[in-house]
Amino acid sequence: MITISGTLSKAWMAEALGVVFDRDYYFDPDRRYAVDSQCNEYAAKQFPGMRLFYSESNLGRIDYWNGNQIQIGGIQPNMILGMLLGADFVPQGSGDADITPRCLAEEDPADLPATESLCDRELIKLFDEQIRQVQSDSKKQLRPIPPFFWDVSGRAAIHGAMTSAQKFFGETVFIDMMTKPPQCLEIMHWIADAFIVLCRHFSEIANLPITGIHVGECSSCMVSPELIERFVVPVTSKIGQELGPIRLHSCGPSTNHLEAFSKITNLSSLDLGGDTSISRAREVFGKEMLISVAPMPHDMSADTTDSILHWAKRILEENDGGNLEYIYHLEPSYNINTIYALTDFAKSLPDFRLMH
Repeated sequence: MITISGTLSKAWMAEALGVVFDRDYYFDPDRRYAVDSQCNEYAAKQFPGMRLFYSESNLGRIDYWNGNQIQIGGIQPNMILGMLLGADFVPQGSGDADITPRCLAEEDPADLPATESLCDRELIKLFDEQIRQVQSDSKKQLRPIPPFFWDVSGRAAIHGAMTSAQKFFGETVFIDMMTKPPQCLEIMHWIADAFIVLCRHFSEIANLPITGIHVGECSSCMVSPELIERFVVPVTSKIGQELGPIRLHSCGPSTNHLEAFSKITNLSSLDLGGDTSISRAREVFGKEMLISVAPMPHDMSADTTDSILHWAKRILEENDGGNLEYIYHLEPSYNINTIYALTDFAKSLPDFRLMH
């Protein structure tokens, strides 16, 4: 089975509509709902027939989105945890928000708080109250989508423990993984436990059962397969055991890491960079494993559609009849004609389906 779907970035929407993604966008649910609705009305009108809508890259899914959902605390996962650990929120009016880096760089890991205590922090109480307000508003009849969730499917989303550790401690964490492995593993287990506690908390508050978990291990291609096996595999396996089937995201070339990824407990699907060998992925995982794969930015930015079609055909051949999803995230610098061509190519395939 083959499908295709895409998302529009904040930068695209800022340029197209002039919307501003300031602090109120993230912390005022009514403002968030108004802007999100405006963006998705634009997407439906501007791109009819395309499986394309406005959402965070790799997180929201068009098949599980509807106009009655209202996002509460729709902030990237490791940014929420970072704010609970003392980082400041840094909105970008025409792009993705961020937090101040290295919020734990000067902290002793032994002083990390009990993970259960995070639910008592003011930020979590704020989101809890916003969820309850939406639930009690019988006039609007909107469904709150809580922090760490992006649609009504119940799939939670977090950053991987290694990627989060890089955010909180800085790039020295990659050296520490080799020089202080027990300490690093302890930190990553704490991060995983924190995400488990927070996802369960918001699942209960919003009455949205967890059906699976997207784990964005964006930094995985920066370390060796051996370090993936030593750190990422046990910590991510714990997440899979506690929260459910894992969709593992790895941004960059991940061919050499596939064997290590296969050792993760309860791994159900992969989200891979476009320069990863899909033929190798099929050798390791077989044809039933759902693999999502995104084209390279230079193919989406090209003046012609030749390179993206060459890439799409190569991926199809390497896929060898497996369960495949072409995905993409549109930035203003990309050539929309490349996406039209990719969509037409996918729709022309005999195994194409509208959704999985």
